[in-house]
Amino acid sequence: MSAVRIVPLRNRADREAFLRLPWQIFADDPAWVPPLLFDRREQIDERRNPFFRHAEWQGFLALRDGQPVGRISAQIDRLNADLGRPELGYFGLLDAIDDPAVFAALLGAAEAWLRARGMRRTVGPFNLGINQEVGLLVDGFDTPPYFMMTHARRWYEPHVRAAGYAVARELLAYELSPRFPRPPLMTSLMRRMGERLVVRPLDRRDVAGDLATVCDIFNDAWANNWLFVPFTREEFVRIGKEMLLVIGPDFIQIAELDGIPAAFIVMLPNVNACIRDLDGRIFPTGWAKLLWRLKVRYPDTGRVPLMGVRRAHQHTRFGPGLAFAVIDAICAPALARGIENVELSWILEDNAGMRHIIETIGGRVSKRYHMYEKSLVPAADPRTGA
Repeated sequence: MSAVRIVPLRNRADREAFLRLPWQIFADDPAWVPPLLFDRREQIDERRNPFFRHAEWQGFLALRDGQPVGRISAQIDRLNADLGRPELGYFGLLDAIDDPAVFAALLGAAEAWLRARGMRRTVGPFNLGINQEVGLLVDGFDTPPYFMMTHARRWYEPHVRAAGYAVARELLAYELSPRFPRPPLMTSLMRRMGERLVVRPLDRRDVAGDLATVCDIFNDAWANNWLFVPFTREEFVRIGKEMLLVIGPDFIQIAELDGIPAAFIVMLPNVNACIRDLDGRIFPTGWAKLLWRLKVRYPDTGRVPLMGVRRAHQHTRFGPGLAFAVIDAICAPALARGIENVELSWILEDNAGMRHIIETIGGRVSKRYHMYEKSLVPAADPRTGA
């Protein structure tokens, strides 16, 4: 078999090959959902994606006999330096054929790029940052991914491990019916807060203000989570505008305790169910199909990508009640749109508190993902100590 050659992305043609590679890797996988190409182009566009205001990246293609057989990205989020992690780099957007040599060459190229810029540890996959798509699927290959969740082939995990990577964290996706019976614990906790608790949808008269509130709660709630990097205001404004194209205000619920915003939840329709047959193309008829499916037919599945309870309440008697309250509030609008199944993702495997809340109301683990890490510092030679 001919050798693998790794090349950095240099021009528009390289970028298109990079974006279209998954069509080759997942050609015979019925669970894969082709992403919208215009969205993927924006994702790696340094001028349009606000992630690049505080990050840099490099994409690489693996070629064999001149044909692409794999891809990877390496990126540095400079906000990590502000959080005490100045030597942390990321890898992501990893897809390749079933060949350990291709994986080793791709990961080696990303490591070399990061090492040349002073990074001493790499973690991934991040596509491209922690507030975007993360994780490598390791269980749940036979069902399609929900919107903004990753998919993989079964050979990815063993080839990543063979390249010297260890599991850093396990992430979980839960599925839940919005018709779940309210357990006594849930109703009791909510009742205790009485009139002090108000749960309301996004205010149409102050969308910008409420989006800023949601961003603030999220950044506070997640601040102590593993490798968390806060949303910038620019990033969240962009996300908010995109969300409101496909959801109404009642799909964003904010809980106030004593008149102060304390928790929130966001639900999105599972856009992947609407685009599976578009083959990544929105023109000439894709836009009409997508709009009809989002506005008229509506998918019967949804995803909760964002949820949070302020840290001040997390380890108090109000914390679980606030979480239950926003979950409860989102169910009625979901059912009104015909959503019968919801994915809550992603949840850290060691987040015992949130897992207990989800499992108490009937959630079940549907998919598992791994995050990997590797030191970029060369091991000392045992003979010389150098």
